[in-house]
Amino acid sequence: MIWKPVVEIALLWFVIYHVMLFFEGTRAVRVLRGIIILLLIFILSQIFQLDVISLLLTKLFGISIIAILIIFQPEIRQGLARLGQRNIFSQALKEEDLDFALKQIGRAADSLSQSSFGALIAIETNDSLNSYLESGVTVDAKMSSDLLEAIFTPNNPLHDGAVIIQHGRIMAAGCFLPLSENQDISRIYGTRHRAALGLSEQADAILIIISEERKDMSLVYKGKLFSSMGKEEALAKIKGILKPNKNT
Repeated sequence: MIWKPVVEIALLWFVIYHVMLFFEGTRAVRVLRGIIILLLIFILSQIFQLDVISLLLTKLFGISIIAILIIFQPEIRQGLARLGQRNIFSQALKEEDLDFALKQIGRAADSLSQSSFGALIAIETNDSLNSYLESGVTVDAKMSSDLLEAIFTPNNPLHDGAVIIQHGRIMAAGCFLPLSENQDISRIYGTRHRAALGLSEQADAILIIISEERKDMSLVYKGKLFSSMGKEEALAKIKGILKPNKNT
């Protein structure tokens, strides 16, 4: 039955590959690498019959389950939180609607940065952001640079939260996003950047941050921060993510 080991190897490769993708960019990836190294040492100790090392590693692996649950607790929680969030029936925006939305975001970004006003905008892609809509105020309005500017103007009750965009519409404002627990984030980044990274650790949204101190635009996508981008560069990257088969 040659097909059985082939299927098993393929399934193991698939699982290991997606586990590595899941942990990519998180602090847990370092621990995962350490575990892989220990596994390789264990295999070599079995091959060369290094009984003492083999015995020690066997005892270590016996108690490692609890340690793994503790070490990977934030990542496990984030993974479980993403279950059921996939937006299976979502439809991609038409080219003209996407261009219009990006144009409005670009105009708002220019105006806000020139006025030294900060902003945080979350654009939904595949993972649903409905659970975060509930923390803000429902807007459900057509994309508008004037509306985005008004929301993020200081003294507006909604300016401290995030705006969530779904299907090219401004769905909610003043939304609270989870802060990242990553301790490696530079201290130069404030709460908006930590909130953007926090949501990016739990969903595949595109986060746009406008810094009121540096007057620049940054993007966060899949746990990666692209800081101090020009407006045209940032908008082209967003379009490339949302329309990967289009020339941007």
